Amino acid sequence: MKLEERNTQKEEDLKKLADRIRSLRLKMGYSNYENFAYEHDIARAQYGKYEKGEDLRYSSLLKVIKALGVSPKEFFSEGFD
Repeated sequence: MKLEERNTQKEEDLKKLADRIRSLRLKMGYSNYENFAYEHDIARAQYGKYEKGEDLRYSSLLKVIKALGVSPKEFFSEGFD
Protein backbone atom coordinates (compact mmCIF):
# COMPACT_ATOMS: atom_id res chain seq x y z
CA MET A 1 0.00 0.00 0.00
CA LYS A 2 1.37 3.39 -0.97
CA LEU A 3 1.87 6.15 1.59
CA GLU A 4 -0.97 8.20 0.09
CA GLU A 5 -3.34 5.24 0.31
CA ARG A 6 -2.34 4.59 3.94
CA ASN A 7 -2.98 8.23 4.83
CA THR A 8 -6.37 8.13 3.13
CA GLN A 9 -7.25 4.93 4.99
CA LYS A 10 -6.16 6.45 8.29
CA GLU A 11 -8.35 9.50 7.70
CA GLU A 12 -11.32 7.28 6.85
CA ASP A 13 -10.76 5.18 9.98
CA LEU A 14 -10.54 8.27 12.19
CA LYS A 15 -13.76 9.58 10.63
CA LYS A 16 -15.51 6.30 11.49
CA LEU A 17 -14.15 6.51 15.03
CA ALA A 18 -15.37 10.11 15.40
CA ASP A 19 -18.80 9.23 14.03
CA ARG A 20 -19.15 6.30 16.43
CA ILE A 21 -18.10 8.39 19.45
CA ARG A 22 -20.57 11.12 18.49
CA SER A 23 -23.45 8.72 17.86
CA LEU A 24 -23.02 7.00 21.23
CA ARG A 25 -22.83 10.35 23.04
CA LEU A 26 -26.05 11.45 21.38
CA LYS A 27 -27.66 8.09 22.21
CA MET A 28 -26.83 8.76 25.88
CA GLY A 29 -28.84 11.98 25.62
CA TYR A 30 -25.98 14.48 25.51
CA SER A 31 -26.71 16.96 22.75
CA ASN A 32 -23.65 18.99 23.73
CA TYR A 33 -20.23 17.33 23.63
CA GLU A 34 -18.85 19.80 26.16
CA ASN A 35 -21.34 18.72 28.83
CA PHE A 36 -20.53 15.08 28.19
CA ALA A 37 -16.78 15.68 28.44
CA TYR A 38 -17.14 17.79 31.59
CA GLU A 39 -19.33 15.23 33.37
CA HIS A 40 -16.92 12.40 32.51
CA ASP A 41 -13.71 14.25 33.44
CA ILE A 42 -12.39 14.44 29.88
CA ALA A 43 -10.77 17.64 28.65
CA ARG A 44 -13.49 19.35 26.64
CA ALA A 45 -11.22 20.75 23.94
CA GLN A 46 -9.51 17.39 23.49
CA TYR A 47 -12.81 15.50 23.39
CA GLY A 48 -14.07 17.90 20.74
CA LYS A 49 -11.05 17.02 18.62
CA TYR A 50 -11.89 13.31 18.92
CA GLU A 51 -15.37 13.95 17.54
CA LYS A 52 -13.83 15.88 14.66
CA GLY A 53 -11.67 12.92 13.68
CA GLU A 54 -8.31 13.89 15.10
CA ASP A 55 -5.96 11.12 16.13
CA LEU A 56 -5.99 9.92 19.72
CA ARG A 57 -3.97 7.61 21.91
CA TYR A 58 -5.28 4.17 22.70
CA SER A 59 -5.51 5.00 26.41
CA SER A 60 -7.60 8.08 25.58
CA LEU A 61 -9.89 6.00 23.38
CA LEU A 62 -10.41 3.51 26.20
CA LYS A 63 -11.31 6.35 28.58
CA VAL A 64 -13.88 7.67 26.10
CA ILE A 65 -15.32 4.20 25.49
CA LYS A 66 -15.68 3.68 29.25
CA ALA A 67 -17.40 7.07 29.61
CA LEU A 68 -19.80 6.07 26.83
CA GLY A 69 -20.79 3.03 28.91
CA VAL A 70 -19.85 0.36 26.40
CA SER A 71 -17.12 -2.24 26.11
CA PRO A 72 -14.49 -1.99 23.37
CA LYS A 73 -16.19 -4.95 21.66
CA GLU A 74 -19.54 -3.14 21.71
CA PHE A 75 -17.93 0.11 20.55
CA PHE A 76 -16.37 -1.49 17.49
CA SER A 77 -19.43 -3.62 16.69
CA GLU A 78 -20.99 -0.88 14.55
CA GLY A 79 -19.66 1.54 11.96
CA PHE A 80 -16.37 -0.19 11.19
CA ASP A 81 -17.25 -2.54 8.33
